[in-house]
Amino acid sequence: MLLGTATTAACAATDAGSHWVATWSAVPDSQGPGFKDQTLREIVRVSAGGTAIRVRLSNLMGTGPVTLGPVHVALHASGASIQPGSDHALTFHGSSTVTIAKDDSVLSDPVAMAVAPLQELAVSLYVPAQTNPSTQHGDAQATTYITDSGNAAAAVSFPGEEELPSRVFLTDVEVAASPASKAVVAFGDSITDGYRSTPNANRRWPDVLAARLHADQATQAVAVVNAGISGNRILNEGAGPSALSRFDRDALQKASVHWIVLLEGINDIGESSQPDTPKDAVSAQQVIDGMKTLIGRAHAKGLKIYGATLLPFGGADWPYHTLAAEQKRQAVNAWIRQSGAFDAVIDFDKVVRDPARPNRFLPAFDSGDHLHPNDAGYRAMAESIDLGLFASKP
Repeated sequence: MLLGTATTAACAATDAGSHWVATWSAVPDSQGPGFKDQTLREIVRVSAGGTAIRVRLSNLMGTGPVTLGPVHVALHASGASIQPGSDHALTFHGSSTVTIAKDDSVLSDPVAMAVAPLQELAVSLYVPAQTNPSTQHGDAQATTYITDSGNAAAAVSFPGEEELPSRVFLTDVEVAASPASKAVVAFGDSITDGYRSTPNANRRWPDVLAARLHADQATQAVAVVNAGISGNRILNEGAGPSALSRFDRDALQKASVHWIVLLEGINDIGESSQPDTPKDAVSAQQVIDGMKTLIGRAHAKGLKIYGATLLPFGGADWPYHTLAAEQKRQAVNAWIRQSGAFDAVIDFDKVVRDPARPNRFLPAFDSGDHLHPNDAGYRAMAESIDLGLFASKP
C-alpha cells in the first residue's frame, strides 16, 4: 500500500511524532463512472478533531492507473460551497498530483489544519484525464458535486452542474490528535451504512454514536469510522467484498483503532431465502463460524470486538424473510447474546423490535421496507449503546 510522505520541512514537522487517528471512512465497494477534466467535491463530517489532516484516495476498483490532483480540503459552508480562507492544498510525496496504480491507494502528505470534532469538511479533487471506471462507495447517503469540466478544487462557490449519490476515490480522513485519541470501527452492511436515512444529514447510527461520544467527557477523544457496505455479507462476495475478505483493510488497519462493533449477517440469512440463489444458502452455524473468525482476527490484534444482534426483518418487501430465515436469525442472536465470544453485546434487536410482533420493527422505527430503520430507529440504536464500552483502553 502506497503511503504519502512529507517532503517539505513543514510537512515533516507536522508528521513527526503525530498520533494519527481515523476520523471518517467510506469503504470502496464498487466501480463508479469515469471522469475527464472534471472536479469532484465531497462533503464529510469527521468524528474526532485534530491539528493536522491527511486523506486516502483509492483505485481499488479501477482497471488501470489513475491520475488525480490537485486535491484540496476546506471547511464546508453549505451545499457545495466552502468557507472563504479555509482552503488547503494537499500534496502527495510533495506533488500536487498523484498517479495511483490499479488495486492500490495513496495517503496524502499531512497538512496543518485545525479541525474541530464533528466538523464538516469539503474534499475537492480534480480528475485531469479519462478514468474508466472509478472507485466508489455506492450508497453514500451524501452528495458528491461534479463540474461539467475544469479544475475547481479551490473554488469557494463550486460551479458543479452534476450530482452523484456516491463517494468517489475518497475513502479515509485521518487527523493528528492527542495520544488519548482512538477509534471505533462500525463494521457492517446497509444498516451501518445508513440506508434510508436522510441524505446529507449524518443520521446513520455511527454518526449519532460519534456525537454522543464527543458530548461525554469520558469519551471525547473517541472517533467513529463507518465501515458499512449496503448489501454486504460475512461469508460470500456480492455487494462489495465479503466481511471475511475485507476485515483487515476496513477494520484492523484503521489508524488507532481500538474497538470494532460488528453488525452483519442478515444478508447472509436473507440471501439464503432467495429461490434462485442456492449456491449462497448458508446455515446459522456458518454465520456464527464466520463471526468467530472475525473475533479471532480482532483479538489477535489486541482489539476488542462487540457483537450487535441482528435486527428484525419480518414483512420485508421482497422474499427475504421466511420462517427458516427467522429461525436462523434467532439462532445467531442467541449465540451472540449467550456465547461470551464477543467482548460485549449490543442488543439492537431488543431496541427496535415490536414486543407484540418480535420478528418485526416497531412501526415508529421502520423506514417502510421492514428491513432498515428510519432516522428515529438509527438514533434509538445509537442511544442504546453503553458509552462505558469505549471509556478505557482495551
